[in-house]
Amino acid sequence: MGLSTTTAARWVERWERQQQRYAIDREERFTVVADVVEHVAAGRRRPVVVDLGCGPGSLAVRLARRLPRARIVAVDMDPVLLELARAHARFAAAAGRVRYVEAEIGAAHWTSALGIEGPLDAAVSTTALHYLPGHRLQRVYTQLAGILRPGGVLVNADHLVPEDAADIAVHVGRRRARRQRAFAHEDWESWWAAAERDPELTDLFAERRRRHGAPAAGGHAESRRADGRSAGNNGLTLNRHAAMLRAAGFAQAGPVWQVGNSCVLVAVR
Repeated sequence: MGLSTTTAARWVERWERQQQRYAIDREERFTVVADVVEHVAAGRRRPVVVDLGCGPGSLAVRLARRLPRARIVAVDMDPVLLELARAHARFAAAAGRVRYVEAEIGAAHWTSALGIEGPLDAAVSTTALHYLPGHRLQRVYTQLAGILRPGGVLVNADHLVPEDAADIAVHVGRRRARRQRAFAHEDWESWWAAAERDPELTDLFAERRRRHGAPAAGGHAESRRADGRSAGNNGLTLNRHAAMLRAAGFAQAGPVWQVGNSCVLVAVR
């Protein structure tokens, strides 16, 4: 089921443009995540980082470039996105620095599938954890608190609704996206439909349907809408996330960057 780096690069590039529709400040958000991880990993010889819901490796590749000595484990449940990630890592000269693992976040024994010895320095995620129902997300937060070292961090970049003025926050984000012409890009459904027609991806899509019964326009690596309120969004507010993280065993939890409802939430173990 080998995939050429040229094909992977083409589809990942289209993925990147497509995602600009839903997170206009996505690149800055990635940079903030890397800033946090770099700060926490300072002085660590081989920091260990897990990327949750990695999709085609957008964040993992950026972290590999920023932190060349880090060991990065990127996890997702979608075979199409994971194979694109593996092939694109070769194209982006990140092969060997990122290990991709297929696992369903929050499923039984999913942390064992990561194959990590010793505690994590950081767990990161970008626009992926919102699809988990509240009770399952609480379990994941508790599991992550159990495998992070003291002082380690969970960094979640996502659309997180504030407690107050939520509608205004969504409106601000939507208006900013329009000013930046984000909606001129291909949308989520179009990307998946076009990818399924690529002959090089035929076997991967067949495997995807076999494992998950997933339609073409599916997956959950990154959000479909600019306000983050896709059908799979759990609707949890920013303050609720912070409270759940503290209940899971994190000492601190709060936003370090925010534009509208686009937010980078950091929890310190």
